[in-house]
Amino acid sequence: MKSSLLTSDHVTLIQQTQMDPHYDAQDVARCDLCEVAIVQSYCDFCHVNLCKPCIGEHISDDYSKKHIIVPFQQRRSTPIYPKCEKHPNKTCKYQCKDCNIFLCTDCLASEQHNKEHKLSKLEEVFHQKKDHIHRDKKELKEELLPVYEEIATEIINQIANLDVDYQKFTTQMSKLREELHREIDNAMDQREKEIDENKLKHLSILSKHLEEIKQLQSLMQESLHNLNEMEESNKVTPTIHYSSKNQEFKRLPLKVLVSMPKFIPKPIEKEELCRFIGKITPLSTTLEERVFTAKKPNTSVRELLDKPEVLNTIKTGHEELRSVTCLNEEEIWTSGDTADIKCFNTQGVLQKTIKSKSGSWPADIAVYSDGALVYSDGSIRTVYKVKNDQTEEIIRLQGWTPIQLCVTSSGDLLVTMYSGDGTQSKVVRYSGSTIKQTIQFDDDGQPLYSGNAYPKFITENRNLDICMADNGAGAVVVVNQAGKLRFRYTGPSSSTKKEPFQPGGITTDSQSRILTADHSNHCIHVLDVDGQFLRYIDNCDLELPTSLCVDNDDSLFVCEFIKGNVRKIRYLK
Repeated sequence: MKSSLLTSDHVTLIQQTQMDPHYDAQDVARCDLCEVAIVQSYCDFCHVNLCKPCIGEHISDDYSKKHIIVPFQQRRSTPIYPKCEKHPNKTCKYQCKDCNIFLCTDCLASEQHNKEHKLSKLEEVFHQKKDHIHRDKKELKEELLPVYEEIATEIINQIANLDVDYQKFTTQMSKLREELHREIDNAMDQREKEIDENKLKHLSILSKHLEEIKQLQSLMQESLHNLNEMEESNKVTPTIHYSSKNQEFKRLPLKVLVSMPKFIPKPIEKEELCRFIGKITPLSTTLEERVFTAKKPNTSVRELLDKPEVLNTIKTGHEELRSVTCLNEEEIWTSGDTADIKCFNTQGVLQKTIKSKSGSWPADIAVYSDGALVYSDGSIRTVYKVKNDQTEEIIRLQGWTPIQLCVTSSGDLLVTMYSGDGTQSKVVRYSGSTIKQTIQFDDDGQPLYSGNAYPKFITENRNLDICMADNGAGAVVVVNQAGKLRFRYTGPSSSTKKEPFQPGGITTDSQSRILTADHSNHCIHVLDVDGQFLRYIDNCDLELPTSLCVDNDDSLFVCEFIKGNVRKIRYLK
């Protein structure tokens, strides 16, 4: 519909829009039918923008379609279910988990599909995935992109500083050049001094020899003079006594040979000269793994509920349920006193089962960020990693037995363990199979943890503190990332519970609160980040709670040891 065919309703709507002070012709969405009026509604079936006057015309164009008119702000909120391949007039609202195909109600009513197969509602899966998409979008925008921006800025700053950094090399070389020139000048001056000294010695030798020759010449002149007088004299006596000296003068003086000093320059070998000056190490490039750490949330965002509530109870079938860990917001892993490690969705439907390699029950389980499962086997003192149905041994101990596990935000693995004689306990941090840190003693050399084989559940808080529920000591022991003791919690100052505090499982939430199971008193203690008691969770009919975990939505999962149930609890507003 073009503007020439506008109704009175259209004209009124356009006039109201133009009177709106916030109206901007370039910023508003237009109706797809009249192309003039501002959009107010949306057909979620046809994906068409509509103003109110055009809604009736859009629907009347084709009554066979199931038009879904929603406010424009809620567009694309109605799920569009896939058409059934076997029944074209039907839409599929179910999915078979065993066959991984979509099914309509006619498919379910027919005998062609196995009625024993497990089904999931597409609407529930759709909304779960939508929530996941929303969280991923938020994480990408608010956490991941800023991290990459910081990395890019860091590299830009490195590039900008290259001239300054390399100028330091040039300055250093210039100083060396000046020092070398100065030393060379000093060495050349020394050699020139030696030449002058040799010249003086040479002159002295020749001058002395010349003096000797001149003395002989003087004697010869004197003899010649005497001979001249005697030759002219008639006196007999002097003539008779004359004795010739010519024979003496015929013995010529020794010839003095003085060899000239020589300067023998040392050949300049470029390689040797470079080695003498020094060397510049070659440019090296190494790759260092970056670990994404989520930003610490604002601890004031989510407050504690006055009355926590149980959202769901998952019956695992485990005897003596020992461990639970969150794979994601939709699935959890569990283990108990059998070799079976079971994965359930949060509705309690079994998704997968794997068995421990030795056939013994796992002491504990944990999950890496990539979804790989890790479990400890105390019977053979080994820790295994399971990914894509492949089991890999990553840690094997001698003299120590691994117990509880925790995967940290940096991807390291924390393992609690006790010695072969049961007298010592410690926490060891691993990167893969490599030991990075051992936490065992305080600054006074005293043990941080009780020396026994009692469970010692462990978790990492958002502030990177390492929190252990030391069952044997009746305490929660918290150290910082460096392994320095921060505090011990042994229960509230005034307790209303009958039995002594003996912590079991432990976990932390997005607010950095610490939650620990009180096995004997059938409740959960909630502490703040500094170990101050906040409240109990004791209104959910928990029975012998052990292992705990919290998913990314702060839903709490609690194991009931004897019943073999996992309770999903909402405890935050």
